[in-house]
Amino acid sequence: MLETTNKHLIIGSGFVGLGMAESMKTADIPYDQVDASDDIGGNWYHGVYETAHIISSRKITQFTHFPMPDDYPDFPSAQNMRDYLNSFADHFDLRKNIELNRKVSYVRPIADNLWEVTFDNDEQRIYKGIIICNGHHWCKRFPQFSGEFNGEIIHSKDYKNSEQLRGKRVLVIGGGNSACDVAAEAARVGAKSVLSMRESVWFIPKTFVGIPVSDLIQWWVPEWLQRFTAYLIILLTFGSYENYGLPKPNYRIFDKHPTLNNEVPYYIKHGRITCKPGVRCLDGEEVEFVDGSRESFDLIVCATGFHLAYPFLAPELQRVEGATVKCYGGSFLEDYKGIYYIGWTQARGGVGSLLSASAPIFTRFLKLQDQIKIPMGLVFKEMGEQLPKTHLQDPQKIFRELKLVNFFFNRIVKKAHQIDSQYSDFQNSPLPPVAKEVVGSK
Repeated sequence: MLETTNKHLIIGSGFVGLGMAESMKTADIPYDQVDASDDIGGNWYHGVYETAHIISSRKITQFTHFPMPDDYPDFPSAQNMRDYLNSFADHFDLRKNIELNRKVSYVRPIADNLWEVTFDNDEQRIYKGIIICNGHHWCKRFPQFSGEFNGEIIHSKDYKNSEQLRGKRVLVIGGGNSACDVAAEAARVGAKSVLSMRESVWFIPKTFVGIPVSDLIQWWVPEWLQRFTAYLIILLTFGSYENYGLPKPNYRIFDKHPTLNNEVPYYIKHGRITCKPGVRCLDGEEVEFVDGSRESFDLIVCATGFHLAYPFLAPELQRVEGATVKCYGGSFLEDYKGIYYIGWTQARGGVGSLLSASAPIFTRFLKLQDQIKIPMGLVFKEMGEQLPKTHLQDPQKIFRELKLVNFFFNRIVKKAHQIDSQYSDFQNSPLPPVAKEVVGSK
């Protein structure tokens, strides 16, 4: 008989997992925490290249209640971020609850609204609830190519340092932040740097008049004004896209995750980066683009993003559609209590300030969940909340909503109890165990 614990399990010890752990500790909610890696830090530990820097500023990336050191630059490096997260864990004494090299292979609901967790060494534990913070920058998404390529093809997650690019003819596929960073590095050390984008992206400068662009936007600024400000900054910094031989992007700024980069326009002007449309096919050492042009390459770097994935969850708990988790309140299901999806959204801003505001409210909802029979997701649904349609979020809107939730929380508690009284006793539907060959979490 497995021992039943009154604890929750936090899966992941990256930025989000550590932020949730600190908030739960502060709220006196018992928990365990596991991570598949051999150290904390998540993507900042195992997933970024040596020259990576954050794209949002230090000011909004840091936890509000744990500022980064004064000697950090406005845009801290990957090493800065690793040091900062380790300092955060030490300051709040989080390590004693973290088990490293603990890979989760399967999670399922069992009787009495409890959760059974199976690890890759076949150990099993029973928890009160599961808080999923396994990140969304690990399950690589590759484009589908026709033809064969004689050179090397890697994902941007496999790019670690400039020696992989030195002296090579490099094609980078993608228009996001990693794609632009790799293309700029190839412009410096490679024999050739070509950036292939299916469509143009809005290049937003990281600073304007010496101030990080992300610091120019306050919590009260509506999104339409943020858009107007961004358009104006782009125009004043880069001018017309025609000056770079690029078509104007065919979407509104912020309708896609923003690309903050000054270097690509700079290197285009210096002839060190050439922009091409999407890839049509591969042919030996050559790549043909959809405009009919062909060029030779030694290396293709696919900076084409990641799949949002929870491989340790049963099919009944797979609520991912595209890059969106269909849950209420950003975390809660309507038909299962005790499982919470955290950190899957992408906001235009630093994660630390958002976690500092949202995690304490989440723990209040976690305590409210103990007081009612039905899942919190069902409460949100009955209160009229809609399921999310996108993973992209306006951080200023989030801050405004969190202020309202905090102000009206007692009313939400009262409403939750009223809705709960309309239902008979709720029980999760138990799911059967799974065969051992199930792929584990990353």
